[in-house]
Amino acid sequence: MTRYSVLLLMCSFVISSCSPLWTSTQKIDSLPDIQQAINTEPQDTQKIATPIVGGARIDTSGRHTSTAYFLEGAEELNLENYYFDIPVVYNDAVKKWINYYLNRGRDYFEIYSARGGRYAPLLGKILEENGLPRDLIYVAMAESGFQTKAKSYARAVGLWQFIPSTGRIYGLKIDWYIDERRDPVKSTIAASKYLKKLYEEFGDWEIAAAAYNAGEGKVNRAIARYKTDDFWKLTKRRYLKSETRNYVPKIMALAILGKNLDSFGFADIEFHEQIDFAEIDVPGKTDLVALAEEMNIDVEEIYFLNPELLRWYIPAYSETYRLKVPAGAEDVYETCCADKDFTASAFQTYRTKSATTIAEVAKKFRIQPSVLEDLNSVPARTRVAKGQEVILPFREGQNIREAMYADLYERPRRHVRVQQSYKKHIKLAKASGQKIANPKEYYTVQKGDTLWTVAKKTGTPLNVLINSNIGIVEGRMIRQGDKLVVR
Repeated sequence: MTRYSVLLLMCSFVISSCSPLWTSTQKIDSLPDIQQAINTEPQDTQKIATPIVGGARIDTSGRHTSTAYFLEGAEELNLENYYFDIPVVYNDAVKKWINYYLNRGRDYFEIYSARGGRYAPLLGKILEENGLPRDLIYVAMAESGFQTKAKSYARAVGLWQFIPSTGRIYGLKIDWYIDERRDPVKSTIAASKYLKKLYEEFGDWEIAAAAYNAGEGKVNRAIARYKTDDFWKLTKRRYLKSETRNYVPKIMALAILGKNLDSFGFADIEFHEQIDFAEIDVPGKTDLVALAEEMNIDVEEIYFLNPELLRWYIPAYSETYRLKVPAGAEDVYETCCADKDFTASAFQTYRTKSATTIAEVAKKFRIQPSVLEDLNSVPARTRVAKGQEVILPFREGQNIREAMYADLYERPRRHVRVQQSYKKHIKLAKASGQKIANPKEYYTVQKGDTLWTVAKKTGTPLNVLINSNIGIVEGRMIRQGDKLVVR
């Protein structure tokens, strides 16, 4: 059992996020990273141990964790702190985001910053331990607003918004029971590995951040197409989506604001308390509800400290699981519960109304077949007679529509459903193989047109229209001004 009190490091630096500017050892007050910059501008330049560089380009030595960057051209802001351990610039794109968070987005910034009090010190410490600049916490702030359960339409999840494939590549477990993208410690370790890999590939934090958002393949294609690896030049072109073009200046704006709260009128933010927890080792298949009751802990505290746990019991495939509990509760566990059996047994059952299979029952309840295979100790193809009971992974007394199982019933956003439907039409059309061999007539796409409306207007069968213009329509939806073959 291990006790963790997540406090800021005793740093030998005085810059926010512990950028190494001074050689003298000083104690940093136990305040959120986002606020530490208030008294951080160095007063004695003779104590500066590493170079101060201007502009936005990282130096080629690769010693990014020992380099401080001075924010040039921002004198009008009258900041308390002009120093960062990642490159930050003050240009029109960054000004736009600063203006947004000072006006329409002010409430958002205050909410994000308040949450930052809980997670920023922990994230910054992990980043630094992995050889990365602590100011990269603003990537997480931009990604999720420091919400462990944040989820995007693209199925990105957690503080660092990993999509499933990337999360698994960097060691995060994602299944029906556990989603470690929501674990602040494990996801930050994974993000550190990914960010380090991107920096080593591109040698520039601006481009690395853009690749974190868009994917390295997309950014590499943009660099090859426009023959430049200057992020700001790439933003002048349309190949990178606006989301990516705005992503880097958004991070910079958050860093400028977050390290200068007094300068921008955010001195009264009430930061959430830093998480403080202990850890205990519990066996696989432990009933978390029963355990919490025995320890006299609200089970919601368990889920708050272990956001990666999606269900009411630890998965059976885990021999043991290191469970976070409120600080001090490790002693309670040792006294009351360490020798007791909390194996989950309060499962709901389903009595079949006709002959079926385990796989069909899983489909009915939108559960992965493997889950029912494990619970019932039979393969998914197993036949089940009428009236036979099948064990379900829901706890007795639970409504299967409650928040714990919301992921089983949620529908993708309209944008995603439209994209899925579009791709399905393209796939079906390609299978038909019908195509206009010698085009003689074209149609110029008007505002509001879809493939369906164009087919209706021109009398061209939809499959023929798609196949005859596959070079245009396969990669994206049609746009105003596109010329489509119709005869």
